[in-house]
Amino acid sequence: MVKNILVIDDDNDYVESVVNLLEAKGYSVDSASNGADGVAKAKENKPDLILLDVMMTTRDEGFNVARELNDIEDLKGTPVIMCTGVRREMTLPFSFEPDETWLPVKQILEKPVKPEALLAAVSDALK
Repeated sequence: MVKNILVIDDDNDYVESVVNLLEAKGYSVDSASNGADGVAKAKENKPDLILLDVMMTTRDEGFNVARELNDIEDLKGTPVIMCTGVRREMTLPFSFEPDETWLPVKQILEKPVKPEALLAAVSDALK
Protein backbone atom coordinates (compact mmCIF):
# COMPACT_ATOMS: atom_id res chain seq x y z
CA MET A 1 0.00 0.00 0.00
CA VAL A 2 1.32 3.46 -0.94
CA LYS A 3 2.09 5.69 2.03
CA ASN A 4 0.82 9.27 1.91
CA ILE A 5 3.07 12.10 3.11
CA LEU A 6 2.12 15.73 3.67
CA VAL A 7 4.88 18.37 3.45
CA ILE A 8 4.07 21.65 5.23
CA ASP A 9 6.73 24.17 4.22
CA ASP A 10 6.77 27.62 2.60
CA ASP A 11 10.03 27.14 0.65
CA ASN A 12 8.82 26.13 -2.83
CA ASP A 13 12.25 24.91 -4.00
CA TYR A 14 12.65 22.74 -0.89
CA VAL A 15 9.14 21.34 -1.25
CA GLU A 16 9.71 20.53 -4.93
CA SER A 17 12.95 18.67 -4.17
CA VAL A 18 11.38 16.72 -1.29
CA VAL A 19 8.30 15.84 -3.36
CA ASN A 20 10.51 14.61 -6.23
CA LEU A 21 12.69 12.57 -3.87
CA LEU A 22 9.78 10.94 -2.06
CA GLU A 23 7.72 10.27 -5.19
CA ALA A 24 10.77 8.62 -6.78
CA LYS A 25 10.74 6.23 -3.80
CA GLY A 26 7.06 5.39 -4.36
CA TYR A 27 5.39 7.67 -1.81
CA SER A 28 2.31 9.77 -2.57
CA VAL A 29 3.07 13.37 -1.56
CA ASP A 30 0.91 16.44 -1.02
CA SER A 31 2.04 19.84 0.23
CA ALA A 32 0.87 23.02 1.90
CA SER A 33 2.75 26.31 2.18
CA ASN A 34 1.55 27.36 5.64
CA GLY A 35 0.26 25.91 8.87
CA ALA A 36 -3.43 26.65 8.41
CA ASP A 37 -3.54 25.02 4.96
CA GLY A 38 -1.42 22.14 6.26
CA VAL A 39 -3.75 21.42 9.16
CA ALA A 40 -6.76 21.58 6.82
CA LYS A 41 -5.13 19.13 4.37
CA ALA A 42 -4.11 16.82 7.21
CA LYS A 43 -7.68 16.75 8.54
CA GLU A 44 -9.05 16.07 5.05
CA ASN A 45 -6.50 13.52 3.80
CA LYS A 46 -5.22 11.90 7.03
CA PRO A 47 -1.64 11.36 5.81
CA ASP A 48 0.59 8.56 7.10
CA LEU A 49 3.37 11.06 7.88
CA ILE A 50 3.80 14.83 8.04
CA LEU A 51 7.03 16.73 7.30
CA LEU A 52 6.77 20.12 9.01
CA ASP A 53 8.82 23.32 8.81
CA VAL A 54 8.95 25.84 11.68
CA MET A 55 9.42 29.27 10.13
CA MET A 56 6.59 29.95 7.70
CA THR A 57 3.97 32.69 8.24
CA THR A 58 5.59 33.40 11.62
CA ARG A 59 9.00 32.41 13.02
CA ASP A 60 7.45 29.79 15.31
CA GLU A 61 4.44 28.62 13.30
CA GLY A 62 5.56 25.00 13.02
CA PHE A 63 5.79 24.60 16.79
CA ASN A 64 2.16 25.67 17.12
CA VAL A 65 1.08 23.47 14.20
CA ALA A 66 2.74 20.42 15.77
CA ARG A 67 0.71 20.92 18.96
CA GLU A 68 -2.48 21.61 16.99
CA LEU A 69 -2.07 18.42 14.94
CA ASN A 70 -1.46 16.44 18.13
CA ASP A 71 -4.72 17.77 19.61
CA ILE A 72 -6.81 16.52 16.66
CA GLU A 73 -8.13 13.08 17.59
CA ASP A 74 -8.00 11.67 14.03
CA LEU A 75 -4.35 12.78 13.65
CA LYS A 76 -3.03 12.06 17.15
CA GLY A 77 -1.00 9.00 16.10
CA THR A 78 0.31 10.51 12.86
CA PRO A 79 4.10 10.82 13.02
CA VAL A 80 5.48 14.32 12.42
CA ILE A 81 9.08 14.98 11.42
CA MET A 82 10.13 18.58 11.86
CA CYS A 83 12.58 19.75 9.19
CA THR A 84 13.84 23.21 10.09
CA GLY A 85 16.62 25.73 9.90
CA VAL A 86 15.28 27.81 12.80
CA ARG A 87 18.27 27.09 15.03
CA ARG A 88 20.77 28.26 12.43
CA GLU A 89 18.61 31.17 11.20
CA MET A 90 18.16 32.59 14.68
CA THR A 91 21.67 31.51 15.89
CA LEU A 92 20.15 29.73 18.85
CA PRO A 93 22.70 28.21 21.25
CA PHE A 94 20.46 25.23 21.97
CA SER A 95 18.65 22.55 20.01
CA PHE A 96 15.08 21.31 20.23
CA GLU A 97 14.02 17.87 21.38
CA PRO A 98 10.72 16.08 20.82
CA ASP A 99 8.43 16.43 23.83
CA GLU A 100 4.93 15.03 24.33
CA THR A 101 3.50 18.39 25.40
CA TRP A 102 5.48 21.27 23.91
CA LEU A 103 6.89 19.64 20.76
CA PRO A 104 4.97 16.45 19.98
CA VAL A 105 7.01 15.31 16.98
CA LYS A 106 8.82 12.05 16.26
CA GLN A 107 12.08 13.61 15.14
CA ILE A 108 13.72 16.95 14.37
CA LEU A 109 16.01 17.29 11.35
CA GLU A 110 18.18 20.36 10.79
CA LYS A 111 18.02 21.90 7.32
CA PRO A 112 19.67 21.40 4.99
CA VAL A 113 18.69 17.75 5.27
CA LYS A 114 20.66 15.27 3.19
CA PRO A 115 18.38 13.15 1.00
CA GLU A 116 19.57 9.88 2.52
CA ALA A 117 18.96 11.21 6.05
CA LEU A 118 15.45 12.32 5.11
CA LEU A 119 14.64 8.97 3.48
CA ALA A 120 15.95 7.10 6.53
CA ALA A 121 13.86 9.26 8.90
CA VAL A 122 10.74 8.80 6.74
CA SER A 123 11.24 5.04 6.55
CA ASP A 124 11.78 4.82 10.31
CA ALA A 125 8.72 6.96 11.09
CA LEU A 126 6.48 4.84 8.87
CA LYS A 127 7.43 1.53 10.51
